[in-house]
Amino acid sequence: MSREHRCALLAEAERAELIELADACLADGARVRVLVGPEVGCVTAQVREPVLEQRFLLGDVLACRAAVELAGHRGWAMRFGDDRAAALAAAVLDAEAQSGRPRAAEIDALCERIATRRERREDQEWAELAPTVVAFEELT
Repeated sequence: MSREHRCALLAEAERAELIELADACLADGARVRVLVGPEVGCVTAQVREPVLEQRFLLGDVLACRAAVELAGHRGWAMRFGDDRAAALAAAVLDAEAQSGRPRAAEIDALCERIATRRERREDQEWAELAPTVVAFEELT
């Protein structure tokens, strides 16, 4: 799993599952240094409209970011909202996963569960939208 994909999935994780796994990662006494303490601010959300695929600025959203160094590896996270503990925990998990330490497999498993939840949520959304689809027939 790429780091970019892992960070995107950790950004969607539930607060409790991030903190629980990050606590387990730190329980073995690994040296952790906070490089950028959890900071709350606004970032501009940019989206691509689906027809012409042109990008446009949607607006500003509240986000929290953090960066740590764990066992010589840097970890980074950014999450929507102002939950500083969850952002710091996600950064710890990113560093742990990069280090190849024993909990890396658990982090990958967490990311797989998050991806499955995302897929189920998207499938449910499409199922709710399906009855509203208008199908046109072409007359020749």
